[in-house]
Amino acid sequence: MSIDVREVTNQRKGMRDFMDVVDTVFAGDPHYIRPLDMEISDRFNRKKNPFFDHGEAAAWVAYRDGRPVGRISASIDKGYDELYDDGAGFFGHFDTIDDDAVSRPLLEAAEGWLRGRGVKLMRGPYPLHLDAEGGCLVDGFDTPPMIMSAHHRKWQSGLIESYGLSKCKDLFAWSYDVGRVPPRAQRAHDDFLALPEVSVRHGDTRRYDDDIRLIQDVYNDAWSDNWGFVPMTERELKKMGEDLRLIFVPQLSQLVFIEGEIAAVALALPNLNELIYDTRGKLLPTGALKLLWRLRVRGPKSGRLVILGIRKKFRNVRRYAGLSAYLYVAMNQAGHLLGIRTGELSWTLEDNAKINVGIKMMGGRVYKTYRVYEMAL
Repeated sequence: MSIDVREVTNQRKGMRDFMDVVDTVFAGDPHYIRPLDMEISDRFNRKKNPFFDHGEAAAWVAYRDGRPVGRISASIDKGYDELYDDGAGFFGHFDTIDDDAVSRPLLEAAEGWLRGRGVKLMRGPYPLHLDAEGGCLVDGFDTPPMIMSAHHRKWQSGLIESYGLSKCKDLFAWSYDVGRVPPRAQRAHDDFLALPEVSVRHGDTRRYDDDIRLIQDVYNDAWSDNWGFVPMTERELKKMGEDLRLIFVPQLSQLVFIEGEIAAVALALPNLNELIYDTRGKLLPTGALKLLWRLRVRGPKSGRLVILGIRKKFRNVRRYAGLSAYLYVAMNQAGHLLGIRTGELSWTLEDNAKINVGIKMMGGRVYKTYRVYEMAL
């Protein structure tokens, strides 16, 4: 039976198949949680997603006998090119049944699209950019994905490798049991908080936009030397704020000021996947009510730490050596008070020894590994 690969050109029919194919690919996987359709659809909407101010993207669906059996996307980012100039383009949203006859023509479609735009290095999977569910899951299939994290079938990495792509970088997701704090970390937290020039607070819904900007300013400074990092544009910052407003929990954020200057931030999100597990990606007719009740009344039992950063100017100051411990302990305490039992800290680069050692000190353990692949074109 032949495979028909079609580019998604219709935002209604084509995108519907692009979203619905996961029902076939992940059939029988008890740990898969379908993301909200509106989030995936908006990601490819050129009017709604500010990525398209500086990037291009395309998507394809593979059909067998008229039935969707796989998908893929490809993208290029001028913002990335300006920073790195390495000729890289990206593939993502790569989900297929376990069949090379399906995966190969999809990867060929993405490769051809990238080649046609002068790309010299194919890398992924990136769903348009690295921060959004980057990497292919290669270890940790026995638990559901957290909010804004990917989940794949065990065969997906093998299909990528059989096409000729090889490992570029591994990304770690850490599991953490909320509540227990090592005495050493607690002492460092207390000593830092006692410094007279230090002030701390949670994010404030009354000045939500300003606080999101503070978090992003520290993020752009703290992550600027990280592999693959691309700072957000003004419109992307605004879009992120709008997307997170519903699930923003002030207690799950920390803003640290030193002599009145923002020095460090941390932001965790309630695990949306825990709240939408049975909605099949749809908020209507009852999904929205379920989400709101579970978020505001029942409360989540898990969360994901998505941002924890310290401005470069404060990192190697001996007086502030306890700043990272303060953030870890403060976020742990906040989660504990909210009834959150488990957390994910993700992702970190496999070779970011300093951060990884700090997470281990707090009792974290790597429980999922995502692999980024690449291939010269």
